[in-house]
Amino acid sequence: MNLASILDGHEADDTALIYRGKPITYGALDDQVARLRGGLVSLGVHDGDRVAILCSNSDHFVYTYFAVLGLGAVTVPLNPLSPAPELEAEIGKVGAKVVVIDKLSTATWNNVDRDAVASVEHVISCDVEEAIADGIVPIDSLLASDPVGRVEVDPDHLATLVFTSGTAGKPRAAMLTHGNLLANIDQTNDTGDRIGPSDVVYSVLPLFHIFGLNITLSHTLKTGATVVLVQRFDPLTAAETIRDRKVTVVPGVPSMWGAFAHFDELDPDCFASVRLALSGASKLPIAVAEKMRDRFGVEIREGYGLTEASPTCTSSVGGEVRFGSVGHAVNGVEIRLVGESGQDALVGDAGEIWVRGDNVFAGYYQDADATDSVLTDDGWLKTGDMATVDDDGYLYLVDRAKDLVIVSGFNVYPAEVEDVLASHPEVADAAVIGVPHPHTGEAVKAFVVVEEGADIDEESLIEYSLDHLARYKCPSKVMFVNELPRNATGKLVRRELVIA
Repeated sequence: MNLASILDGHEADDTALIYRGKPITYGALDDQVARLRGGLVSLGVHDGDRVAILCSNSDHFVYTYFAVLGLGAVTVPLNPLSPAPELEAEIGKVGAKVVVIDKLSTATWNNVDRDAVASVEHVISCDVEEAIADGIVPIDSLLASDPVGRVEVDPDHLATLVFTSGTAGKPRAAMLTHGNLLANIDQTNDTGDRIGPSDVVYSVLPLFHIFGLNITLSHTLKTGATVVLVQRFDPLTAAETIRDRKVTVVPGVPSMWGAFAHFDELDPDCFASVRLALSGASKLPIAVAEKMRDRFGVEIREGYGLTEASPTCTSSVGGEVRFGSVGHAVNGVEIRLVGESGQDALVGDAGEIWVRGDNVFAGYYQDADATDSVLTDDGWLKTGDMATVDDDGYLYLVDRAKDLVIVSGFNVYPAEVEDVLASHPEVADAAVIGVPHPHTGEAVKAFVVVEEGADIDEESLIEYSLDHLARYKCPSKVMFVNELPRNATGKLVRRELVIA
């Protein structure tokens, strides 16, 4: 087997990618990938070598990803906007032999301390002019190489290293195998409405993130559908692309859906072609889901996953949409909610989500202690995320265990407070953390972004929360900010709020 084989079996003339308005057929994609494999072999890339990809969403990213996989080498997708010290640490950690850069990451790469990335033997540039100027290998020269075929690997062969702070605190490289990634593609497509060759999938989620990489890109290509590659998100341009390309499937994150929902100038019919709208990476505010339904007729189906699970664990695709729920476990994935006592939590009680299946990762690269802290001997992945389940088996995310706030011995889940604050008509976004308190141990502190033209103060918001929550859950302090710190997929980065 080899994950790169998902490109096989499709009609050569069918469109695989659309990038910058240019269609790329499956035949052309397969040819470019095979030629780049040949180019990489000429540079000495072989089974097990690490290749770091510092590229935005592009055709070159796709060629590189599948070419590296096809050689049995290991892809290391990294954020091209990361600062130089972060890239030095990540590339140094995995010992990358080759680094692929594009125009977006060139300036940062020029600031990287070469001694910190001494393992790097070759740098490939997707920007031809930059490559010529600096003497770096231009990718176009490699794409002119003679094609080389794929190698067969075992399911447990390492395919990619994805850096995540997910279940274990500081960023670590999660080891995902060919078997993990392929299993999750099949698990996801075996649940509910299947994606097929006639679908057109909007791909703005960054490909260095597992949601964009394995679900939006690989999942789509395995089915023979078309991926519309987009580098940057802008709600107006995105809506126009979705309308003009007759996009049928839109995977997104809550911040993206929120931008659509609050863009009053959008044509109500711009999503008329969309049959499947997906949301993941963090909780989708109910108010946003309701607005998308009421304004555009788009029923967003929420799911849950994490890098260490390749990523999808649950989905509401193919079932009833219940606002606030991430649905059921996908086929082939087991889910447990484990309470503080170590026993399964009762219906309605919060418990930590444990996951088991062929999609669960092989561990953290060169970090046995971190691996042992999240993987049990019998294969369960302890996610660190808290949830409840209803009588029908629908899962509802509560929060990450590490974000729990304890006020006078009572548990407060920040997401619950954030949902209440966000339901206020003059609040655009909200985040909650725990801060030290001399009498209660911790107190709830809220950071709030208000709607344009809003006229609301701290006292009014605290009173509003008292109407919806027990007193100990209500914020004792509200700070108004212009924006909240979020990562590339829109997930709230609470550790930065502590500093604010």
